[in-house]
Amino acid sequence: MAPSIYTSPWRDAEITALGELSGKFFAKELIPHRERWERQRYVDPRVWTKAGELGLLCCSIPEQYGGGGGTFAHDLAVIEAQAHAMDSAFGNAVHSGIVAHYILDYGTEEQRRRWLPSMATGRTIAAVAMTEPGAGSDLKNIKTTAIRDGDHYVINGAKTFISNGSQASLIVVVAKTDPSAGAKGVSLIVVETADCPGFSRGRILDKVGLHGQDTSELSFEDVRVPVNNLLGGREGKGFGQLMTQLAQERLLIGVSAVASMETAVAETITYTRSRNALGQRIFDFQNTKFVLAECQTTTHVGRVFIDSCIQRHLCNELDDVTAAMAKWWLTEQLCQVIDQCVQLFGGYGYMREYAVARGYADARVQKVVGGTNEIVKDIIARSL
Repeated sequence: MAPSIYTSPWRDAEITALGELSGKFFAKELIPHRERWERQRYVDPRVWTKAGELGLLCCSIPEQYGGGGGTFAHDLAVIEAQAHAMDSAFGNAVHSGIVAHYILDYGTEEQRRRWLPSMATGRTIAAVAMTEPGAGSDLKNIKTTAIRDGDHYVINGAKTFISNGSQASLIVVVAKTDPSAGAKGVSLIVVETADCPGFSRGRILDKVGLHGQDTSELSFEDVRVPVNNLLGGREGKGFGQLMTQLAQERLLIGVSAVASMETAVAETITYTRSRNALGQRIFDFQNTKFVLAECQTTTHVGRVFIDSCIQRHLCNELDDVTAAMAKWWLTEQLCQVIDQCVQLFGGYGYMREYAVARGYADARVQKVVGGTNEIVKDIIARSL
């Protein structure tokens, strides 16, 4: 007896159609050029503007600011379609899922009208600069400073592992406006990189996976930024703003993990049914069927869990602890499931011409980004 068809409860006809449109976009604009993105380590700017023309950027930003006027479920439909396509090059999750919401939730009305419309069109590519060479998940100990000097802040510091870093024309920088105040001295300041003396970009980093994704080093040396670029216009609110948004960031990671598992399992089922060994299909070996049964079950449990988190988030009820659970557990399962899929592909599973091989390399970092899994387990443990 075939299993019943499961449909995510947050997915209505409009969201389904957006997901299908997104899937066609990734199939046409991203996947055929994958090798080029990997060689240059970023996608061409035209990909961003084409996504903007189709309404795939800033889907949940209100129309008055140039966005799609949908809910966060609309953004998730695009992010999920990207993961189903096994594309990791396009940095929209940071752009639309994180930076746009910093500006929407914390920015002044002038800041929203100033920055969000061009982000929605793809003419502006956005990044957030948190991580430093000596500070990753421990954001309280960042060293970058933004000291007020009249009508400007003077920013000094270095950032690393910055998604969209080499192309971003708008960067939300996490800095200390009061270095003596610990977490209470952290602020978010928006740097517009065009004609910005003292701002420089380092190398695009050579990673184990995510080869087509722009991940860069940034440097700020006496960079002067107008005081009205302080997000929300109030100093010392940055750490709380970051912590509030982390639940949504971890939800994005969880959605991508589940969608990646679904694609990896589906492709492995297709592959094992098409290949023979020792006189029978690879699929027909008992070990293969048992492994796939385990992977399919884990993936479905993950799907139901992430759907529950999405529903709660759409009702403003997703708490930090549950988001941490989703981020930790789903990224761990992704790494295990895709490892088993690679094994069933045999030698071909280690060839980068197969999406499952790329997915295997891309999956590992998901246990690190958005707060390492050790950090998020500590958050869970503190709630016990």
